[in-house]
Amino acid sequence: MNKKDLRQQIRIAKKQHTPEELQKQSEAVLQKLASHPRFLAAERVMLYASLPDEVQTLSFIEEWRHRKTIILPTVVGDDIIPVELADNTPFAEGDFHIPEPQNNPYTGAFDLIVVPGMAFDSEGHRLGRGRGYYDRFLAQHPQTPTLGLCFDFQLVPPSEPHDRPIDEILTV
Repeated sequence: MNKKDLRQQIRIAKKQHTPEELQKQSEAVLQKLASHPRFLAAERVMLYASLPDEVQTLSFIEEWRHRKTIILPTVVGDDIIPVELADNTPFAEGDFHIPEPQNNPYTGAFDLIVVPGMAFDSEGHRLGRGRGYYDRFLAQHPQTPTLGLCFDFQLVPPSEPHDRPIDEILTV
């Protein structure tokens, strides 16, 4: 199956679940993240502000933003620019209707990068939305541990290994 068809298959699978079902699954995935050794050990964590059809991270971000240094992606042109959340960092709707923090770019190191995906395979290969933002960003941070978050129906058979695999996938 090609990437375009797989993305469409995943979109259809997402629509077969109510927002309440996706929220319940999100909570289960985020409980796994909150107790994961890599997350617990990390001081500087890059998360993502979720779209409605992704594992819902917004309340998780609020829960952890005062306990860890939380960094979120913003999109500028073809690149992800990381931005640290300060105590009162406001959000604005960015490209693709993603909530983006309005603050200066973060230039420090990361202890953990948590990424979304349209699909993941058992070997950690990630299928994104097709623009390559995370592929380019992760290539700039090859030594940083990565965790992917997804719903169970987003796990697919092994695919072509062209991008850096994610270290581990968390799902329900």
